[in-house]
Amino acid sequence: MRIVKIALFLLAGACSVEGSAKPYHLIPGAVPLDKGPDGNSIVLDAPRGLIVFDTGRHPEHVQAILNYAKARGRPIAAVVNSHWHLDHTTGNWDIRRAFPNVRIYASSAIDGALATFLKESRDQTEKALADPKTSPATRDQLERAIAVVDHPERIKPNRIVTRTGHMTLAGRTLDVHLAKFAATEGDVWIYDPKAHLAIVGDLVVDIVPFMDTACPDGWARALNEIAATPFRTLIPGHGPVMDRSQFLAWQTAYNNFVACGRSKAPADKCIEGWQHDAREFIDAAHRDYVKGAAGYYLDTRLRSSPAEQQKYCKPLKAP
Repeated sequence: MRIVKIALFLLAGACSVEGSAKPYHLIPGAVPLDKGPDGNSIVLDAPRGLIVFDTGRHPEHVQAILNYAKARGRPIAAVVNSHWHLDHTTGNWDIRRAFPNVRIYASSAIDGALATFLKESRDQTEKALADPKTSPATRDQLERAIAVVDHPERIKPNRIVTRTGHMTLAGRTLDVHLAKFAATEGDVWIYDPKAHLAIVGDLVVDIVPFMDTACPDGWARALNEIAATPFRTLIPGHGPVMDRSQFLAWQTAYNNFVACGRSKAPADKCIEGWQHDAREFIDAAHRDYVKGAAGYYLDTRLRSSPAEQQKYCKPLKAP
């Protein structure tokens, strides 16, 4: 299996309600085998309304966020985007239409992505739309993605996160962290010291690190920064909630995979190493997917040309 850039345009949503005793409401994403992934969305309470961390892509997913706000009788006052990947940001537009005064917090990394990665992905998407074999459901998702890429003001932040520090969002103070050149050029994650809760986006992805736009060394540094916070609960960009021991196991698996990828070990050994080290995070349905994804990232990120390996370790600029 070969993961291609178009996968970021193909997204599906899944929703569930967390128990009221928890200090967050989770709308879980999914990584379907026949569609692209949809990231986790997390909702926090704040004095002036709700804070939403990542908004998903599929209409059903973002509708679950809006339904939750309606059920609570509270406005969505702030959105935090962990990174620019469309399975975490496309829902911004739906939320903006429902709540025009919402503040969108994110890094400025989408600017470079629009000129490079997303531009190339759009070209591939046009080809898929021209293919008569593309299913109506997939076609709807691709057209939705093209719409926000052609009109980036729909999803771009109106509050740029430029550094790590305390920030007050909708009247609630949180530790907002900016990880530069990690899973993307700028990954935003938050830590709530009162709840000992870390919400980290795609800096942690349970089944396999999504390295399409990754700088592996910067990613490793970001994981070290997360580990340095005294969190008890961590919510990844994809996959179930983790405790500290599970996160540390995932971090070890990541570091081992990168080290193996940069060694002269056979690719199969590196893939098997990831599957072994991350075995508690890989369900049976995704075993073949993980094998293909790990092999793809070995080829494209860890064992590609020196220039390609460093492509996402510096600002993205149009050629």
